[in-house]
Amino acid sequence: MPPLPVSCFIIAKNEADRIAWTIRSVKTWIDEVIVVDSESSDDTVAVAVREGCRVITQPWLGFGGQKRFAEDQCRNDWVLNLDADEVVTPELKQEIVALFEKGPLASVAYGMPRPMVYPSATKPRPWARDHWYVRLYNRRIVRFRDSEVHDTVVTDGHQVGSLRAPLYHYSMRSFDDMKQKLNERMWLQAKYSTLPTRQLFPRLITEFPMHFFKYYVVRRHVTGGVVGLRYAFLQAWYRFLKIYRLLLRRTLQAPWPPEGPPAANTDGVRRGESPKDLAKTGAMPPTAGESTPSGCVVQARAIGK
Repeated sequence: MPPLPVSCFIIAKNEADRIAWTIRSVKTWIDEVIVVDSESSDDTVAVAVREGCRVITQPWLGFGGQKRFAEDQCRNDWVLNLDADEVVTPELKQEIVALFEKGPLASVAYGMPRPMVYPSATKPRPWARDHWYVRLYNRRIVRFRDSEVHDTVVTDGHQVGSLRAPLYHYSMRSFDDMKQKLNERMWLQAKYSTLPTRQLFPRLITEFPMHFFKYYVVRRHVTGGVVGLRYAFLQAWYRFLKIYRLLLRRTLQAPWPPEGPPAANTDGVRRGESPKDLAKTGAMPPTAGESTPSGCVVQARAIGK
C-alpha cells in the first residue's frame, strides 16, 4: 500500500523513553513524520532520527505556537497531529486509510476519541470516556490556535467529521510524573487566566468537588479502581490549586514566577517554607498520607517568535 498523502507532526521535549511507540504507529503508512523538538536534554532527537523522522529543533513557542510552527514544516496539506505520549491503534489506522481510499474527503477536519491508558496497563479502563479531539485536518483550511496555554484546532464553523476508533493516550509515566505535569500546567493556566476576580471566591469552594465529579463519574474513572480514584482526586486538587494561586496572586499582587512553576517537589510545595511564604507562592500542602510514567534529515534551527 502506498503511503497516504498525510504528514504527521509531533512536538516533543525529553520524550526519549516513549516517542518511538508514537512514531512506529504511523511511519509505515503515511508520507512523512516530523518531530519538532524543543531542546531536549535526553535522547529524544536521536530516537526520532533512528526511527526515520525529519527532526527540527525549535525553542518553545507555547503550546499553540509550537504546533503552528510544526504545521508549517509539513509538505502535505492533510496533517495528523500526535503528542509524544499517544499511539494510533490498528483500528484507527484502518479507519483513516479507508477514509482516504474513498476519494475526496467530505470534511476538512476529523476528530477521534482519546482514552487514557494508566501506567503499566496495555489498554484503557472499561467504558473510558476521556477526550475527543480534532487531530486529522487540512492545514490550509483550519489550524491550531496561537495560544500559550491551549492547543486546539480552530474549525470556525467548518464541517468536522468523527472517527470511531481510538487514539490511545499514555498520559503519565507515574503519579509523580502526573503531579509534575499538572503543577506546571496549572501555573501556566493561572498566569494567563482572564477570569474576573469576583468569580474566583465561589470557585474556590466549587472547583474541587465539581472536577472530582467530572473526572470520577462523567469521564468514568470510577471504573479504574483505586488508580482511577487517585487520578480523579489529583485532577480536582490541582484545578483547585490553580484557582487558589490565581486568587492569591491577584489579592497580594505578587509577581508570577519568571518561567513556569517555582522550583518545587511534584506536589507543588517547597519544603521548609512558612505559611506566609506558602501564601506568597500560592502553594498548598498535600492531603494527609499523600506522597510526593528509511533515511532521515536533521535540521537544527533557533527561530524566535
